[in-house]
Amino acid sequence: HCSDDDSTTRPLLLVTASVDKIVLKKPISVDIDLKIVGSVIWVGRSSIEIQLEVIQSTKENSDVSDSVALTANFIFVARDSKTGKAAPVNRLSPETEREKFLFEEAEARSKLRKRKRVDRREFEHGEINRLEALLAEGRIFCDMPALADRDSILLKDTHLENALICQPQQRNIHGRIFGGFLMHRAFELAFSTAYAFAGLVPCFLEVDHVDFLRPVDVGDFLRLKSCVLYTELENPDQPLINVEVVAHVTRPEIRTSEISNTFYFTFSVRPEAKATKNGFKIRNVVPATEEEARRILERMDAEMLTRKSQ
Repeated sequence: HCSDDDSTTRPLLLVTASVDKIVLKKPISVDIDLKIVGSVIWVGRSSIEIQLEVIQSTKENSDVSDSVALTANFIFVARDSKTGKAAPVNRLSPETEREKFLFEEAEARSKLRKRKRVDRREFEHGEINRLEALLAEGRIFCDMPALADRDSILLKDTHLENALICQPQQRNIHGRIFGGFLMHRAFELAFSTAYAFAGLVPCFLEVDHVDFLRPVDVGDFLRLKSCVLYTELENPDQPLINVEVVAHVTRPEIRTSEISNTFYFTFSVRPEAKATKNGFKIRNVVPATEEEARRILERMDAEMLTRKSQ
């Protein structure tokens, strides 16, 4: 899409800025071929949104719309290969009704992302009450653990962590660590966190918007820290487990640790798996500190905003 067919101009560097959302629409079979279809659906001045669909058709079901197993939207930004500054990209002219619909949806998502960045504000008025309500049970755990609700658990008690040194085989064409590798490792930790929390094999549903805040280089010491941020138990047939994974690039020699990515995964538990285990129950997760409560509320509000826009 960014090519100008002019050999005298510098090629653009295309960097993954974020992944808007990856949603698993149906289980994927390992013994049936997959087709991945990608297309540019929206462009800004220097950014591009690409929609991907993973399609798995069967003989019984040849309808493409019903065969979409997974959808994902990736946002790339164009950089001048010499200066590293933002560079303009080719325009996009949607023609069909479907193309216009996808373009408008992507435009709305772009505005929503900007709103989320602006909406990172201090909690006030009614939100203080929400914060206090979240902290109330956590304080009982800390101050009177014998009286705490047995169906709840402190957020800090759901933590898992792993660490790795990034290797050359994990780099992309720009010499940085491939974003897909980071997502893969984050997913494995999130899956393990949900597994240890629920006591049953979790079922992946989606990964929400992922921002690539800073590049990760070969040789970097990467630490991945996870926790169950909160659960949604209103629907007993599909309880939701929301897992946060934060990736830190740690440099012990200069005593720094910077966040490169934050991932939010949603899992459930298959009904047939629950049926095999009598007395199965997913606990409510409660924060012990104000910082934890704020993270939970910010995430809940972001998820609610996303659902309203869909």
